Amino acid sequence: MSRTRRVVVLDYGSGNVHSAAKALERAGADVEVTAARAAVMEADGLVVPGVGAFRAVMEQLRAVRGDELIDRRLAGGRPVLGICVGMQVMFERGVERGTDTEGLGEWPGEVTELPAEVLPHMGWNTVTPDAGSALFDGIEDERFYFVHSFAAQRWSLDVIPPFPQPSLTWAEHGGRFLAAVENGPLSATQFHPEKSADAGIRLLSNWIGTLS
Repeated sequence: MSRTRRVVVLDYGSGNVHSAAKALERAGADVEVTAARAAVMEADGLVVPGVGAFRAVMEQLRAVRGDELIDRRLAGGRPVLGICVGMQVMFERGVERGTDTEGLGEWPGEVTELPAEVLPHMGWNTVTPDAGSALFDGIEDERFYFVHSFAAQRWSLDVIPPFPQPSLTWAEHGGRFLAAVENGPLSATQFHPEKSADAGIRLLSNWIGTLS
């Protein structure tokens, strides 16, 4: 019998922390909501949710030294999953209504407004994952729930063998944008798995299944 994986949801003031925790519990994890350094570093997986503005999320993360904790985990090959703005801040910068904010810089590139007539992009949408995606195993044709006006619309990280190539998942709203990325220990989704019904729970279960 396999052991239950311990997952910490980083508690830094984001509005969807507790809904993410409940979804992870449904997906089979032992979940704690905290920003305590020891718990964050020792957990099998760390989830970084996020709603609202890029700048506000970065300020809240830095206030609890979440930027340092995320970087330390990833430097040690420890899994992290970002959700919504928790995905966006993994990039170098975010540009929102003229405000240019430095992100965590785990991935190159910037987050900008979608070129769509109707914003925010709100509701269910299909996604196109790369073949062999671990997150979307068995749910490649499902729909997921989005609420956002900004996204990463390009991918520019060059990965040199023997390191594995990232698995990229795209969606469309006014143009193509990254719906999810799987890159070594760091994975992220622009949509909300916790609001995506059974498909979202399956995605979280898939992620939990990758934790060692």
